[in-house]
Amino acid sequence: MAAQLLKIYGENPAPRHIQQVVTCLREGGVIVYPTDTIYGIGCDITNAKAVERVAAIKGVKLEKANFSFICHDLSHIADYTLPLNTSIFRLMRASLPGPFTFILPANGNVPKLFRNKKKTVGIRVPDNEVVRALVSNLGNPILSSSAHIEGSPDEYTTDPELLYDTYKSQVDMVIDGGVGGLIPSTIVDCTNEEVEIIREGAGDLSKFM
Repeated sequence: MAAQLLKIYGENPAPRHIQQVVTCLREGGVIVYPTDTIYGIGCDITNAKAVERVAAIKGVKLEKANFSFICHDLSHIADYTLPLNTSIFRLMRASLPGPFTFILPANGNVPKLFRNKKKTVGIRVPDNEVVRALVSNLGNPILSSSAHIEGSPDEYTTDPELLYDTYKSQVDMVIDGGVGGLIPSTIVDCTNEEVEIIREGAGDLSKFM
């Protein structure tokens, strides 16, 4: 059965559409969704079978996957990380919502599926009302992984209909949130004393440091 293609407008997304996607996520669904950078593919992080489906779609072993969490705001982030030092907290407060993925020390609330030897977790708070509304209504973070064009692992697309054609037989729902971006988030490692940018992407973190 082909996935549903659902148009949700980025500004003031319709509550009934948000609830429709949330119901899909709660039932173990996998979705393609818009962010403030490229489109993502993910699910409710607490549903093990759905997480395994995402790993299979991405063609990676779950224990080696570098999946991140999409959270609603800073207080939501605190549910999954160890206490942040003042400088990191200020940096995140200044730069989020925004096109950044922060690698942070994980706490025991992170599901076992995501626990790694480094005991870290990647966190995103995108500047996108659709996905943040989904997370807020779901009550759990959504798994974050990039949605590539099929057969081209290093390329992205701005066209949600092309993403639908690529993923319609693998996911349950594709959200058309309008034209997406082509540059992924900047990844920032905050697990050591010095903040380190480990992937340059969308956004300029130096503006907030």
